[in-house]
Formats: sequence, C-alpha cells, structure tokens
Amino acid sequence: MRAIRSTFLLLAMLGLSACDQHSSHSSVDADTAANTKSDVATNTSVHIQTDITLFDAVVGGDSPSAFKTIKAALDAAPSDDATRYRILIKAGRYNEKLNIGRANIDITGEGAERTVIYFDAHAANSRAYRTDNWGTPGSATVAINSVDVHLADLTIENTYDFLSNDAKQARNDPDAVADSQAVALLLDTASDRVSVNRVTLKGYQDTLFVHGKRAYFYQSTISGNVDFIFGQGNVVFEKSIIISRPRNSIFAEGEIHSFITAPSTNIAREYGLTFLDCTLTREQGVPDRSITLGRPWHPTTNFPDGRYADPDAIGKAVFIRTYMDSHINTQGWSSMPGTARDGTKSRIFTPEESRFFEYQSSGPGAAINPQRPQLTDEQLADYSLEKIFQDWRPQIGRAMVKN
Repeated sequence: MRAIRSTFLLLAMLGLSACDQHSSHSSVDADTAANTKSDVATNTSVHIQTDITLFDAVVGGDSPSAFKTIKAALDAAPSDDATRYRILIKAGRYNEKLNIGRANIDITGEGAERTVIYFDAHAANSRAYRTDNWGTPGSATVAINSVDVHLADLTIENTYDFLSNDAKQARNDPDAVADSQAVALLLDTASDRVSVNRVTLKGYQDTLFVHGKRAYFYQSTISGNVDFIFGQGNVVFEKSIIISRPRNSIFAEGEIHSFITAPSTNIAREYGLTFLDCTLTREQGVPDRSITLGRPWHPTTNFPDGRYADPDAIGKAVFIRTYMDSHINTQGWSSMPGTARDGTKSRIFTPEESRFFEYQSSGPGAAINPQRPQLTDEQLADYSLEKIFQDWRPQIGRAMVKN
C-alpha cells in the first residue's frame, strides 16, 4: 500500500491521478482532465476529524459509551427504518463480516487509510452464509441488501490470499481452491439508492459485486484483478481510481491477465456500469497491455427448459473521459465463456454482442479502433446523473466534521 501511495503522489505532482456461481468469470479537454485528476488524486488522503455529537452511534475509540463492534452498532438501530441512523466508526481495524439489512443507514469512518473493515473469506468456504448456497456473494466482507445506505471515508477489504492460491492453481497443486472469488462489498438484489463517497475497496477476484439496482461511487478507490467490478446493477463511478492488481499465475507473452469489469446487465436495463472522469491505473507487477476494460458475464441460470447462460444478460459498460494507463490493452475488451445448453462452457460471448462503449478516453491505454466502440456527442447526453438515476439524487459531500 505504501508503494501505491507513493505512486499516487508522484502522479499527482505530474498532473495525473494515481486513478457459477460467477464464471471463473482521442484526448480530453485539458482543463477538464486536469481538474478531474486533481480531485481523484486526493481521494484517500483525507484526515477527518468528526463531530461525534452528529452521530447516533460511535464504534471504537475511548468513549465508554462506544460500541465495541460495528455489528453491535447496527443491531442497536431503531426498528423504524424511516428514521435515519448514523454510525461513526473511529480509526482502527475491524475484523467483521457485516450484513446491512436496515434501510436509511449512514456509516462514516475517519478516513479510508484510518478506518478499515476487513474479513478473510472466499467462495469455496462461504456458501453457508446464504440460503441460496452461492459462495461468491456469501464471501462479502460487507453486504448491503436495503435502500438509502450511505458509506463514506473508510476501507472495506477482503483479505483472502488470492495470490498464493493463484500460484497453486498455476502449478496444479491439489491444495488449490477452485472457487477463489472473494468479494469486499456486495450490493445485493434488494439494494437501491446506495451512495459511496471516498471509500476504498480492496480485493482481487470479484472485489465489488453490484447485484442490485442503483448505486453511486464518488472519489472512491477500487482495486482487484479478475472481473473485479461485476454484476447487473446500474452503477456510476465518478472521479474514482480503478486499480488493477497483479496475478501470480503463468501467462504467455501478450496474453491477457485480467479484466476490470464483467457486467451482466439485463437487456431491459438501459444503464449498467458507467465510469465518469475516472482513472485506470495499476500496481507494480501488472505488465503493459495485459488488462482489458471488461468482458460480458452471462450468469448460469435456471430456465424451464434447462440451466444455461442467461441470453438476456447483455452486459453494458461505458467509460467516459477516463484516463487509462499503459496496462490497458489496445483491443479494449475481451470475450467470456458461458454455459451452453448442453452444460459445457462452450458458449463464447463476445464484446460485439455486448454494450461496451467509450467516449474521449485518454492516456497511453486509450485507442480508437473497430474493437473499441465510441459514443457520439449526441449519445453522450444520455449519461447525465439525472437520466441514469431518474428520481434519485445520490448523496455527495464531506463527512460531518468539526469546524
């Protein structure tokens, strides 16, 4: 993490920002780009002095009335969820696995580098956490399955040792775990109107699972490698840093290592994963041209005539005015295998069958070619927050701080 922060600082000085189950799953205006990258570069450097009198519950710290755990503070919330319930999590590391089922919750930390929620779980050992026995969402460190939830100024991390297992898989070690997906944050099917400000999400495969409806991430940082932002939700990422992390496997020269997104947007939904004025960067060890922007995930689903990849999951991902470092491959996007009607993984879903677009990408990873479809100026008008979110205005702003 220290090396990443140093990279961010260097890039900021240069005027840049350091921006189934699941299948084993031209330039921007200079002033606009500079302003965007300046905003993004400060995402995780805020030291927040909060006013505890503005909160209904405090977790950690020296106060004798403070809750010892975040779960205890959540359990103490009034049953009437029409009342907003505000929780402050003091600086510290909290080894907890949380499920937020109450609506109208604010959870605020004292800065993403100071307030950290973490848990070590992966899909293979997490099926018991869910009634549907699905280990991938079951592995989430924090799961939200309600509406009007706001997270700010903290880190959520899945600490499962993906890299060690990746190396075991590469050498066919019998001790390797097959289902190594490990989610940091799950926005489950009943989630809607979730706003996330200046939050860091850390993981490897499947860091953020957007399985619900609308969500908004502002000035946040998300890191991972395989399909680490994925799902069916309508989610906007604005002025955020998306960090690709290395693999510990064996790749042929020129082979793609990982994929940033894996949307499974239903064709009836106009919007999927939308990135506005973000930055795509990488950790040390991620080679040039080794990462694509995403691939189409068609979840294996039960239908009256069998179990196979959902043909209506026509994933949508759009990158608008996004700075892309040189780890992004020129081809832009990748294909993804799905379950055919005969039960094999022989159905290959291609980017051309999907809804993948860019607009004014910049940086060494940007390119315009037939494999990277571009929005027109007229189409861009459809990507305002008002059109994407309709009647919802997401919560944006600083934490409740002392003057």
